[in-house]
Amino acid sequence: MRHIEENLQVSCVKWFDLQYPKLRLFLHHSPNGGYRNALEAKRFKAMGVRAGFPDLIFLFPGFYGAYIAIEFKSPIGRQTDAQKAYQSALPKGCYFIVRSFEQFANIIKTHLNQINKS
Repeated sequence: MRHIEENLQVSCVKWFDLQYPKLRLFLHHSPNGGYRNALEAKRFKAMGVRAGFPDLIFLFPGFYGAYIAIEFKSPIGRQTDAQKAYQSALPKGCYFIVRSFEQFANIIKTHLNQINKS
Protein backbone atom coordinates (compact mmCIF):
# COMPACT_ATOMS: atom_id res chain seq x y z
CA MET A 1 0.00 0.00 0.00
CA ARG A 2 2.82 2.37 0.81
CA HIS A 3 4.02 2.44 -2.81
CA ILE A 4 0.52 3.28 -4.07
CA GLU A 5 0.41 6.29 -1.75
CA GLU A 6 3.98 7.30 -2.59
CA ASN A 7 3.36 7.07 -6.35
CA LEU A 8 0.17 9.11 -6.00
CA GLN A 9 2.02 11.77 -4.03
CA VAL A 10 4.85 11.95 -6.58
CA SER A 11 2.34 12.36 -9.44
CA CYS A 12 0.48 15.08 -7.58
CA VAL A 13 3.63 17.03 -6.75
CA LYS A 14 4.87 16.80 -10.36
CA TRP A 15 1.52 18.10 -11.61
CA PHE A 16 1.51 20.90 -9.03
CA ASP A 17 5.04 21.99 -9.96
CA LEU A 18 4.09 22.16 -13.64
CA GLN A 19 0.76 23.93 -13.07
CA TYR A 20 1.93 26.37 -10.40
CA PRO A 21 5.71 26.86 -10.75
CA LYS A 22 5.61 30.17 -8.87
CA LEU A 23 3.98 28.47 -5.87
CA ARG A 24 6.16 25.36 -5.70
CA LEU A 25 8.18 26.62 -2.72
CA PHE A 26 4.99 26.71 -0.64
CA LEU A 27 4.28 22.98 -1.10
CA HIS A 28 6.36 20.89 1.29
CA HIS A 29 6.81 17.25 2.28
CA SER A 30 8.38 16.44 5.63
CA PRO A 31 10.11 13.06 5.30
CA ASN A 32 8.71 11.45 8.43
CA GLY A 33 8.26 7.92 7.09
CA GLY A 34 10.72 5.30 6.05
CA TYR A 35 13.25 3.19 7.89
CA ARG A 36 15.58 4.94 10.30
CA ASN A 37 18.20 3.36 12.49
CA ALA A 38 17.86 4.09 16.21
CA LEU A 39 20.37 6.97 16.21
CA GLU A 40 18.76 8.70 13.22
CA ALA A 41 15.29 8.26 14.68
CA LYS A 42 16.43 9.80 17.96
CA ARG A 43 18.04 12.76 16.15
CA PHE A 44 15.00 13.36 13.95
CA LYS A 45 12.68 13.21 16.95
CA ALA A 46 14.86 15.72 18.81
CA MET A 47 14.73 17.98 15.72
CA GLY A 48 10.93 18.00 15.78
CA VAL A 49 9.80 15.12 13.58
CA ARG A 50 6.32 14.13 14.74
CA ALA A 51 4.51 10.89 13.99
CA GLY A 52 1.36 11.41 11.95
CA PHE A 53 2.38 14.71 10.37
CA PRO A 54 0.56 15.16 7.02
CA ASP A 55 2.32 14.09 3.84
CA LEU A 56 2.11 17.56 2.29
CA ILE A 57 1.59 21.05 3.64
CA PHE A 58 0.67 23.83 1.22
CA LEU A 59 1.61 27.02 3.04
CA PHE A 60 -0.38 29.43 0.91
CA PRO A 61 -3.62 31.18 1.88
CA GLY A 62 -6.72 30.42 -0.10
CA PHE A 63 -10.29 29.19 0.00
CA TYR A 64 -9.69 26.71 2.83
CA GLY A 65 -7.70 29.09 5.03
CA ALA A 66 -4.07 30.01 5.63
CA TYR A 67 -2.80 26.59 4.53
CA ILE A 68 -3.91 23.06 3.71
CA ALA A 69 -2.64 19.73 5.00
CA ILE A 70 -2.85 16.64 2.81
CA GLU A 71 -2.57 12.99 3.80
CA PHE A 72 -2.29 10.53 0.90
CA LYS A 73 -4.00 7.17 1.27
CA SER A 74 -4.60 4.26 -1.07
CA PRO A 75 -8.24 3.51 -1.91
CA ILE A 76 -8.45 1.25 1.15
CA GLY A 77 -5.76 2.90 3.30
CA ARG A 78 -6.57 3.98 6.85
CA GLN A 79 -5.17 6.71 9.02
CA THR A 80 -2.98 5.86 11.97
CA ASP A 81 -3.98 7.14 15.39
CA ALA A 82 -1.24 9.78 15.13
CA GLN A 83 -2.65 10.97 11.78
CA LYS A 84 -6.14 11.17 13.27
CA ALA A 85 -4.71 13.26 16.10
CA TYR A 86 -3.28 15.76 13.59
CA GLN A 87 -6.58 15.90 11.73
CA SER A 88 -8.40 16.66 14.99
CA ALA A 89 -5.84 19.23 16.14
CA LEU A 90 -5.76 21.27 12.92
CA PRO A 91 -8.46 23.82 12.08
CA LYS A 92 -11.59 22.31 10.54
CA GLY A 93 -11.58 22.28 6.75
CA CYS A 94 -7.85 22.47 6.14
CA TYR A 95 -6.97 18.74 6.42
CA PHE A 96 -7.68 16.44 3.49
CA ILE A 97 -7.31 12.71 2.96
CA VAL A 98 -6.50 12.29 -0.74
CA ARG A 99 -7.03 9.00 -2.53
CA SER A 100 -6.76 10.07 -6.19
CA PHE A 101 -5.00 12.55 -8.44
CA GLU A 102 -8.33 14.12 -9.40
CA GLN A 103 -9.20 14.73 -5.77
CA PHE A 104 -5.82 16.42 -5.18
CA ALA A 105 -6.16 18.63 -8.28
CA ASN A 106 -9.68 19.70 -7.27
CA ILE A 107 -8.58 20.59 -3.74
CA ILE A 108 -5.68 22.70 -5.04
CA LYS A 109 -7.77 24.41 -7.71
CA THR A 110 -10.53 25.19 -5.22
CA HIS A 111 -8.06 26.46 -2.64
CA LEU A 112 -6.55 28.76 -5.27
CA ASN A 113 -10.04 29.71 -6.53
CA GLN A 114 -9.14 28.41 -9.98
CA ILE A 115 -11.62 25.56 -10.27
CA ASN A 116 -13.26 27.16 -13.33
CA LYS A 117 -10.13 28.75 -14.78
CA SER A 118 -8.22 25.66 -15.87
